[in-house]
This record gives sequence, C-alpha cells and structure tokens, in this order.
Amino acid sequence: MDLHSLRQFVVVARLEHLSRAADELHVAQPSLSRTIARLESELGTPLFDRAGRLRLNDAGKLFRAHVERALGELDAGRRAVAEATGDGFGTVRLASETLLTLTGPLAAYKRAHPSVEVELHQMPAEEMARRLRAQDIDLCVASQPIPADGLEAVHLHTEAVWVATPLDHPLAGRPSVTVDELAGQPFVATRKGHWQRRLLDRLFAGRGLTPKIVCEGDEAGALADLISAGLGIGLVPALAQHTATSAPVAWIAVDSPDCRRTLTLLRCTDSHLSRAARLMRDTITNWDWTGGQPRGTS
Repeated sequence: MDLHSLRQFVVVARLEHLSRAADELHVAQPSLSRTIARLESELGTPLFDRAGRLRLNDAGKLFRAHVERALGELDAGRRAVAEATGDGFGTVRLASETLLTLTGPLAAYKRAHPSVEVELHQMPAEEMARRLRAQDIDLCVASQPIPADGLEAVHLHTEAVWVATPLDHPLAGRPSVTVDELAGQPFVATRKGHWQRRLLDRLFAGRGLTPKIVCEGDEAGALADLISAGLGIGLVPALAQHTATSAPVAWIAVDSPDCRRTLTLLRCTDSHLSRAARLMRDTITNWDWTGGQPRGTS
C-alpha cells in the first residue's frame, strides 16, 4: 500500500468514475483498475459498489477519510519544512463557493505579498469541511453553515440578500417586496446545494411555497447578467451591488429577516498554517466588507 496508490484511490473516490480518473491522473484505465483492486485485496473488502455506476461504499468512505488525513499530514509536513528552511512565505490554498466575493481582499493580499503563490478552489459547502480536515486546503470562506467539528470558525460579515429584477420588470422601483409577492415569478437560480438556492428554497418553504425556477446553473457570478438579460429575477447578495461586473438590474429589499447571508472563515484546528496562510487569514478577517477595503483605511 504505497503513497502513489493511495493518491490514485483518492482521485477515483472523488470522481467515482474510472475513465475520468485515469484521464486526470494521466494513467491507463486498466492500470488504475488494477491499483484499486490491489487496495481492496489488501484491505479485504470492496471499496466501491460496481452495480451500474461506480459508487464509493461505506467502507470506501471510511478509508478515504483516513487516507486524506494521512496524505494531508504528509503534505503539511513537506510545506512546513520548506517554510522553515526557505526564505519565502509559502503557499496559501483558499476555497469558497463563489470566488467573486473574495476579489477585494485577494487583490489587497497580492499587492502586499506579490511573491506568495495563491491557490484558489471553488467547491460546494459540503466538500469544504472534508477538504479542510484532509488539509487539502488551508482556509475557506463559506456563505452557509458548515458542521464545525474540528474546525475554527470566524464570523466575517452578515449582509442582506436582495431581489434583483430587469429594469423594466413590474416590481422594479418597489422599495421592498414580500416572499408571497414573489410566488409565481420566474427565478434565475444556482443549483441545489449552493447557498443562494438553499436560501431561496428555505424562504419559499417557510410560506408553504415552491419557487418557479426557469434557469439553473453553477455560475453564481453570472446571475445578475442573466437577470439583466430578462430571463427572470433572482436573489443576489448586497456585496454584488459594488462589484465592477455588476449588471444593470433593479434592486429590491425582501421583507423577511431571514433573507440574509453570513460569511464565515474556517480552518482546521489541527492543521499548521503556513506564514502565507496566516497572512491571508489576517487580510480576510480585517477586511471591511461594507466599505470594500482593509479596516482602518479611508
């Protein structure tokens, strides 16, 4: 059971698809199949269900958690040694559901530390906790609650989430709107699991309603452009009003105290943060999210 085989297993477990995993790893699929079969033989149990589509089974999920932690510790050790013996700051690996939220602090960080290598990862919230504990990433900024077992969470910002409509929409010009008034309106939304979609579903479910979704996608940053194009209306956070890519839409407050999002910075309490990661943590926690600049500047 060598490191090479374990790293290959993690990729297959993530993709649950042998041919795609083989392409990503740049290996032949038969060779990858043999590697997985050897691991299962050594462990004495299958790690995947193979009825139809390849699926990680309960034993595979248990093994993956241990393998990811072990590989994460080895990688953390390598980076710690490199930082201790070198003159650089190291690398910081940052994840978020939507990277558009982080453009301000990221720009400030790179101006202050141009030699630092920054790795950005976009991933769903349910993956963040696992990747943090596996030490695949150093920090993540979440827009929805994440199970905090073994994680340190720092509140960053709470903001209103607005309804955005095309400029010629009947609701445009209204100062506020109720959830009931949004029933039957065509919504441009993110896919299930994303914080904006969960908020939309939760608001409607609280009124015994179901939103009418006419456009569903993965690019949260494209919502305002799709709304501006007239495809429908949608929920957009207040921060988006101040971005350089903000599309011409009408902004309407939602008359509900629950129509808000909270940004949280998370890290694994057991992980060693490189100097680069510590500096990134400080930049993000000291950022003025309302003013769009570091706190204490004007």
